[in-house]
Amino acid sequence: MLLKDIRDYQILFLGLFLVLGIGTRDWTLRPELIGVAIATSLATQWILSLVTGKEQMANLRSALITSLGLGLLLRADHWTTMAIAAAIAIASKFIFQVGDKHFFNPTNFGIISALILTPDAWVSPGQWGEEWWYGLLFAGTGGMILQRVGRWDTTAAFLGSYALLEAIRNLWLGWTWDVYWHRLMSGSLLLFALFMITDPRSIPNSRIGRVVWAICIAGLTFILRNYFFISTAVFWALFALAPLTILLDVLWLAPRFAWQEADEETGEVPLVETRFIASN
Repeated sequence: MLLKDIRDYQILFLGLFLVLGIGTRDWTLRPELIGVAIATSLATQWILSLVTGKEQMANLRSALITSLGLGLLLRADHWTTMAIAAAIAIASKFIFQVGDKHFFNPTNFGIISALILTPDAWVSPGQWGEEWWYGLLFAGTGGMILQRVGRWDTTAAFLGSYALLEAIRNLWLGWTWDVYWHRLMSGSLLLFALFMITDPRSIPNSRIGRVVWAICIAGLTFILRNYFFISTAVFWALFALAPLTILLDVLWLAPRFAWQEADEETGEVPLVETRFIASN
């Protein structure tokens, strides 16, 4: 039986990844911090929904996805740090909007905010190691989500551009190809490409806009990682270029994505439900 909303699958998969990470990677995760992230995200979403009237209560699903993403990627020593990250992540959806569309990825915004504002937050990009079966799991589950929301182009543009840049650098430096594959075979990179950069509510609406945007993020990630030696380059690149979505939506008008639940009688989930942005 199909779940009613594709976000239910996201919640299921992200929860599975948390269980796998704790069980197979021996992460030093504290369950209470994950609980804090979930409780804070849901509470913030509920309160701001009532205050602003802009978001429906059904978006508690999105808040739960944000909190699970924080649990997967963000590490902290104190529960207050996780609470700050979760509250700011959800608040960003209500604050940074253009035409009722938020342009920052909430999970990414919460991570960057915690890294900047708190002394004990960090991200571990290599926490998944390089085992091939993680990659297959992420590609399979992520592919299912992307097939339904129609955002494969974004993942393909990002991974293709980044892989090409790394290949050129590898050839230029005369390194062996095992070095190249070592830099690409990262579970965290795949999670980012499949579940974060493809958030259909905060990325450009048009296909060409998404491709341009993803290529720009890949380029900035490459520069930050290889010339500034920032291990968390993908998160900083997404944060820095998120506002570019506004310009790309103006240059290439296209329908805006909206979530839709499955039909109660048939159980089928439409690929995408959209509504057009009114042009000025």
